[in-house]
Amino acid sequence: MLNAAMTSRTAPPEAIESPYAWARLLVSLLLMTIGGSGMYSITVVLPQIQAEFDINRSLASLPYTLTMVGFGLGGILMGRLSDRYGVIAPIVTGTLGIGAGFLLASSASNIWLFNLWQCVLIGMLGAAATFTPLVADSSQWFVRRRGIALAICMSGNYLAGAVWPPIMQHFIDLVGWRQTYQGMGLFCLAAMLPLALVFRRKPPMASVALDATPGISKKMSRFAREAAASDPARPLGFTPATLQTLLCVAGVACCVAMAMPQVHIVAYCGDLGFGAARGAEMLALMLGLGIVSRLASGWIADYIGGLRTLLLGSALQGVALFMFLFTKGLVSLYVVSALFGLFQGGIVPAYALVVREYFSPREAGTRVGTVLMATLFGMALGGWMSGAIYDLRGSYHAAFLNGIAWNLLNASIMVMLIIRARRGVDQAAGVTA
Repeated sequence: MLNAAMTSRTAPPEAIESPYAWARLLVSLLLMTIGGSGMYSITVVLPQIQAEFDINRSLASLPYTLTMVGFGLGGILMGRLSDRYGVIAPIVTGTLGIGAGFLLASSASNIWLFNLWQCVLIGMLGAAATFTPLVADSSQWFVRRRGIALAICMSGNYLAGAVWPPIMQHFIDLVGWRQTYQGMGLFCLAAMLPLALVFRRKPPMASVALDATPGISKKMSRFAREAAASDPARPLGFTPATLQTLLCVAGVACCVAMAMPQVHIVAYCGDLGFGAARGAEMLALMLGLGIVSRLASGWIADYIGGLRTLLLGSALQGVALFMFLFTKGLVSLYVVSALFGLFQGGIVPAYALVVREYFSPREAGTRVGTVLMATLFGMALGGWMSGAIYDLRGSYHAAFLNGIAWNLLNASIMVMLIIRARRGVDQAAGVTA
């Protein structure tokens, strides 16, 4: 299968934004939805893991943290594998990894073995293979509609969060978490391998050149021209390494804030006396509406650019986190969870768009993988940090405040970058005049 993929014919330039490109995008969405199951499984089984292994809340949060660390590191590894052998190679590797990870984790006799399989197989070799490589691949098949295409692709990450928590919670209540993990492993192996065959065609080599064609340039928004005015050798007046570092810091900050509700909403509902099932429903609602947010943000980003989309999402996420501070009732928690999903869903895809706007297209895979790795590290850090703050203070109030502070850091970086982008356009206009 892999040899056939490596010798497959490169798609012609007219394949960009063709019906095949859209069909390929939808398969990417499906694969990301299935592969993302490993990210959200641990949020559902967190109470069972804590009880069975007799550990505290912060240690029970560690499998999620390690899964996200593995996911982040695996994104770079799988991105390079994709660059060398084509996207089909990480898909097959990831299918085998996540299937084996679920099966081995189901038989773990202690928290450390569970952590190992979650981190290495489910995170690094499993879920990561259906995230960064698919995002980078999708960006090569679209130009004018790249924002909405990336949003659709990355909606699979949230669709996984909407679909799998209630399904897994149902089977956990019915047969237990170990049997549920076994079933998930077998399902991933059976469903994902056939879908890999769709990716035998390589992306059009002309997709990079089309970015600069006159027909597309005429349709660029005023905000897209900010990106066009930036020199890839000195993006926004920084060295590429400096801008990437700033984006990585911003990615960590926004996702530390994002992780608080996503990782701990099930446990939070249990603490309030509403039960884990209600928490799983809120997580599904949160991430389901995150899909709506991602699609809307992708459409918006095609008009206002990636940086402003990031700032908008960050500001609205901060509002939702602030609302959680004063929400204790069941109905109000459903409402705020829904708003949180609507507000923050478009943040992470916007980072991939910013990378494609301000860096050389030839570096897209590595740059996207690195920045997305930072967002995943932020999720990992935020998941663990919130559990540690809970153990220290006995409630999640301080954890929400911590998330708000990190969110302010992210917004501050976006404001600075937008100011520099505007300055670059003004300078370019002055030179032209």
